[in-house]
Amino acid sequence: MASEYSFDVVSKVDMQEVNNAVQQALKEIETRFDFKGSKSNIELEGEKLVLASDSDFKVKSVLDILQSKLIKRGVPILNLDYGKIEPASGGTVRQEIKLKQGIDQENAKKMNILIRDSKLKVKSQIQGDQLRITGKSKDDLQGVMALLRGADLQLELQFINYR
Repeated sequence: MASEYSFDVVSKVDMQEVNNAVQQALKEIETRFDFKGSKSNIELEGEKLVLASDSDFKVKSVLDILQSKLIKRGVPILNLDYGKIEPASGGTVRQEIKLKQGIDQENAKKMNILIRDSKLKVKSQIQGDQLRITGKSKDDLQGVMALLRGADLQLELQFINYR
């Protein structure tokens, strides 16, 4: 029996799944009647998505299609940081969406405080863009998982390396 159990809390987006969702969304946009003749497009540029179309309404429709494809592929849409819709060249409009990878310091500190205030006998430490939780009881660790799932954080959390 191990004397200490641990797991890591991370927040990651699978870029391959994002790419697949973008390709599916582009296929749907090509075949839909309401987008016939429009300049609608989605581009994946590293850690951000760029949506472009003829009008605000069509950009919102493109975003709706993209979100549905991301959800179907299991990509957390809480990790999307939406920019505002702005004018672009050629009479079109565009919107940038940044993909949040990892847990930022502010959310990591909130989670640390939340875990400390819960009175569970566990230790938590920030390790870069993830959080390591250690404790002697597996039940306490599962309590922390339930606590973090129920917390109102603007991130989708994954629990990995459960030992």
